[in-house]
Amino acid sequence: MATKELIGKIIIQENIDTINENKLPGTFVINVPDPYKNYYGRFTEIVKPVSIIFVTKAPNSFEKILRVTKKINEKYHLNLDGAKCEVTMNSRKIDGIRVKGINRFHEIAQIQQYYKDEGYDFAKSEKFAATEALIRINRFITIEELDRGVYHSKDEDNTYYIEVPRYMGWDEFKKLTQEIKHNISDANYDIAKGIFYINHGITEILRIVKPNASLELLKTIQKKYIEKLH
Repeated sequence: MATKELIGKIIIQENIDTINENKLPGTFVINVPDPYKNYYGRFTEIVKPVSIIFVTKAPNSFEKILRVTKKINEKYHLNLDGAKCEVTMNSRKIDGIRVKGINRFHEIAQIQQYYKDEGYDFAKSEKFAATEALIRINRFITIEELDRGVYHSKDEDNTYYIEVPRYMGWDEFKKLTQEIKHNISDANYDIAKGIFYINHGITEILRIVKPNASLELLKTIQKKYIEKLH
């Protein structure tokens, strides 16, 4: 199957917390947990950061984040994935740079410094634990089509995408997801909603995280949403 790269927006709901050490003094850094741990057991200690958000004082240009991240990767021989990010907690919205590819927590401050050197101004430090938030992430996504409207991420082995016929607000998405998960044989997957910018328009998609998900399961999930949305 052909591989293609496109821009996508993913919306996830997570209980986030703050990084309180191993960061530049006085800055606001958020840790986003590994979605696999929702379904495959939580560990008492996280050895490697999965997704980190550097909260900034002002909104960020997607183009600038991509350009700066590429420059940092080339200069310091890293493999960071930087994306534009907006976090909503209750009615409060904050902006940031979502960074993947940091190998250890003690490296966070140095990576922050690289972005600071490129002109980013970080927000003042805050501290909280297990706070529910909606996270909107704009990023490049590389996919391979497995079947009609069913895709496998070429960037993340355990991540898949399925097309759905129309837009869902967050409340509708949560309601339908609960209904579908109660009526499916294997509900051990993490799911989020989003869009692909493709073919000069928007395609509504769902992102599924499940190690070695079968095509049969992905098509079953897709079919159940299609039935609900028509």
